[in-house]
Amino acid sequence: MTYATVEQTPMGVEMYPGSVQAGERGEPTREAPKPKPLPDSLSKVDAFEPEMLPAPIRAYIMDTAHRLQCPPEYCAVTSLALLAGLVGHKVRLKPKQYDDWEIVATLWAALVGGPSAMKSPALKAMRFPIDAIEAEARRQHEEAARRYETDQELEELARAEAKKKAKGFAAKGDMDAARAALESVEEATPPPAPLRLTINDATVEKAGELMNAAEYHLTILRDELAGWLAKMQQEEYASDRAFYLEAFNGDGRFTYDRIGRGTVAIERCALNIVGGIQPSKLAPIVRSATKGTANDGLIQRFQLAVWPDAIRHWEWIDRTPDPDAKEHYRQAFYRLHALELDADEEGNPPSWHFTPEAQALFVEWATEINLECRSDELPPLLAEHLLKMPKTVGSLALLFAVIDGDQGAVGATATARALDWAELLRSHAERLYSAALNRDVEGAKLILKRRHKLPSTFKAKQVQQRGWSGLDTSEAVQDALSLLVEHGYLTEVETPTLGRPSINYYWHLDYLPEQEGE
Repeated sequence: MTYATVEQTPMGVEMYPGSVQAGERGEPTREAPKPKPLPDSLSKVDAFEPEMLPAPIRAYIMDTAHRLQCPPEYCAVTSLALLAGLVGHKVRLKPKQYDDWEIVATLWAALVGGPSAMKSPALKAMRFPIDAIEAEARRQHEEAARRYETDQELEELARAEAKKKAKGFAAKGDMDAARAALESVEEATPPPAPLRLTINDATVEKAGELMNAAEYHLTILRDELAGWLAKMQQEEYASDRAFYLEAFNGDGRFTYDRIGRGTVAIERCALNIVGGIQPSKLAPIVRSATKGTANDGLIQRFQLAVWPDAIRHWEWIDRTPDPDAKEHYRQAFYRLHALELDADEEGNPPSWHFTPEAQALFVEWATEINLECRSDELPPLLAEHLLKMPKTVGSLALLFAVIDGDQGAVGATATARALDWAELLRSHAERLYSAALNRDVEGAKLILKRRHKLPSTFKAKQVQQRGWSGLDTSEAVQDALSLLVEHGYLTEVETPTLGRPSINYYWHLDYLPEQEGE
């Protein structure tokens, strides 16, 4: 509410608009009511249940979450994305019995939380089998490279000897024998490129080359996704963004032409992504998608985005990891790494279907979610997110089936578990989008919490100058202050000047800061 009064207006009272006509300038008319509670900025999320994980990886994930004292969701989604990369192109899912729609298991996970939410430690703890597989592959490649050097030296000796023999045959006029002598030398075979399962900051050209070299999916691992997402927002990286959008589908072909590299065709463009991000860094990206300025579905592809409640309790925990749980977890990775399934005559991987019981579960859920998203009752961004979820559910169901050792089809147990994940992930998506769109609530709560760092009478620019998280733009500050005014914590006083009116904010008497300034 705006009042035409002087800056010395007493606080804890309310003036009539246009108080000059109401009576003496600055004269209080009645005591101000108590401020109303600010609304919740974060919607509730469903509780994570250990039974949502396959038995081989369940115990270690929960054990690690307990030792790190971090939300188990962080450990779980990291593990699932990494395991999906090992399944890669080895097997696909056909969710329909007759249609040719295929799902390739690609999963994008975002660990959303504050700076001390233990996102990075969770990611590091869960990736140890992948690191071990890559380390062993590097050792094998180094040994193969040394053998190749030796084979090259032997080839040179053999070629020199063959030249001598060929020269003798040629001198006798036996050109066929001379040619045979030269052709008898076997060329040393260079070793294949070392196995890569993860990348951190590769160019799309290098990522494409690595994709063509293996049947696995590469997984991008980033402690902080904010930098990568910010880069994808820039116009000069529009072609990179298109590449990543295609890589989420997992079954598309992507071709790029570059001077120096020439034309590179990626036959199976597929990537998994795992990384952490702070809510304040993610919110502007979500808002830009809401406004349509960057809404091509990139943020909605982070289907395994989890933003669990912060763990407030802490205790000193110092024990070794559960050895049996850790070994079962490791074996799950190595088993999927070694998985070999027969391809068809054209080299295509096998495609599994749902069993009849699993099919009924999936059809019922998919029908409900599609009808709801097309009813115009959901926020557009959330509806777009949920419409991508059938691929995610299919990917999870296929992954769970492979981990459980199913053969040839995805059963009801794996499918039901995937549908449990769908409910959990939906609650996190609702929190993510609602928090990003309701930034005024978070900003208002932060100003209220840190009011002792502001004068009792202040201007909006003084808030922005603090550089507080989420309040670094004039628009964000104004939205937060307007909410505080609306709920009675502040009074907005506008004083006419020769130029723009001067606007000051006064705290309610019950919320006056204990001290002014810093």
